[in-house]
Amino acid sequence: MSANNDPNPPDSGPAASRPASNNVSSPATITDGRATLTPPRDAGDAAMCAVLAENWWAVALRGVFGILFGLIALVWPVATMLSLALLFAAYLLADGVFGIVAAVRAAQANERWGLLLAEGGLNIVMGVIAALFPGAALFAFVIVTAAWALVSGGLMLAAAFKLTREHGRWLLALGGVVSIIYGLLLISAPLLGLVVLTWWLGAYALAFGVILLVLAFRLRGQKNQRTGAGPALPRNA
Repeated sequence: MSANNDPNPPDSGPAASRPASNNVSSPATITDGRATLTPPRDAGDAAMCAVLAENWWAVALRGVFGILFGLIALVWPVATMLSLALLFAAYLLADGVFGIVAAVRAAQANERWGLLLAEGGLNIVMGVIAALFPGAALFAFVIVTAAWALVSGGLMLAAAFKLTREHGRWLLALGGVVSIIYGLLLISAPLLGLVVLTWWLGAYALAFGVILLVLAFRLRGQKNQRTGAGPALPRNA
């Protein structure tokens, strides 16, 4: 007959069923003098939030510029598109110059340079044409957009016939028809289509700017709440 001579028998009460604590406490957030527990956050996410809060003014400036650009595009659509065409021409010229520089450096290193030189020269020629004839550049942009709408609409219609009704055949077909109608309208009235495109761009910039401005003030509020928080609550001994 054996007896259990263990002087420290294991606990059998309710405390034995409780899991051991790892003594890991959740971070506390002080709100109105009270500490509230918040779920742990990844260190990278917390750092990003802190950086955005510190630079809330940069987000606000982006929002203000977006709102200004949107208003200008809605009020003066033709002037906006001409300015964008000139800006695109400047980009083509700069890209062409850098392409030629890269071709020269490749030739000095006894590497292939023909394609780089051709690309740089083509970009310079297109940039000069866009700078001298910005209206023609805008007209070409509208035609390219119309061609894209017609091709994508035709592909959507072709794909719609391969779908069953349960898989949304009519929805895909409707999207294709709308895209084709949009392309035909752009070809029939390119100037009006250009104005409409500019209005859409202005509406997008306006909405985007407002969203960024609201975000900036929210970030500023988080920064003020963090810097204006009271002292940390004392830990229990």
